[in-house]
Amino acid sequence: MTIYAEVIGDPIAQSKSPLIHGFWIEQLGLDADYRAHHVTSDNLADYIASRREDPDWRGCNVTMPHKQAVIPLVDRLEPLAKRVGAVNTIHRAPDGKLVGRNTDVAGFLEPLRERLAKQHYFRMARVLGTGGAARAIVAGLAREGFTIVLAGRNPEKAGALLSELAEGEHHAADLAHFAETTDFDFDDREGCCDLVVNASPLGMRGQPPLPFDWSHAPPGSLAYDIVTDPVETQFLANARAAGFETIDGLAMLIGQAAAAFTHFFGEDAPREGDAELRERLLA
Repeated sequence: MTIYAEVIGDPIAQSKSPLIHGFWIEQLGLDADYRAHHVTSDNLADYIASRREDPDWRGCNVTMPHKQAVIPLVDRLEPLAKRVGAVNTIHRAPDGKLVGRNTDVAGFLEPLRERLAKQHYFRMARVLGTGGAARAIVAGLAREGFTIVLAGRNPEKAGALLSELAEGEHHAADLAHFAETTDFDFDDREGCCDLVVNASPLGMRGQPPLPFDWSHAPPGSLAYDIVTDPVETQFLANARAAGFETIDGLAMLIGQAAAAFTHFFGEDAPREGDAELRERLLA
């Protein structure tokens, strides 16, 4: 029998996960499969119960709207998933128990690792958005020593999220503040690490654009957008036009998938093929 994993969500047809995992399965020549499975909220508990009984099922990635709803359905949570309060990966452990994990944090941080390996005098991130993705990003950046400015349409929600997930002195702000031009005189940023992260769905196909004026970004900032459809967002285009380096949403998407792949199939994803994988995802 062929072992398999899958991605579940509602909707699910747009998911790029089968392409990503399928590419790695092909590269490694594994006798395995990775599928997309449409699961509604009403059917979530039945889905987990049925897959428990399937010896060929190795686990699933979990996308909207189930990342919190699956928590009581697994047998144990890794500490990071418990802290973030969201599960995007479930896998069957050697003892047969279902483990809930969060690989979004690892996926988000992966393209930053070379930069974060350096010593900095100060690290600051302006994170735009207060939804589920922002939770993982805030938790990850807080562990890496960033002072975080979290901006949302509801600053009180942003403040509550910071209090829950990030120790130390951080700041909540109104997202509208960053839409207007500023003449703020930034201090010397040499030796600092500055990020501006779109952790919201704004700018995604079918959504309004993200209102951010790049005069709010310190010199040398890195712009990072987690949106994957389109990959080339107006947020990133505006950042490059203003002279900033950028990271697109495929970086996080591939990174979080690689972390999950190892748990599903017991093999590391063959990352030497990332350039070809990106081409397939953009086709």
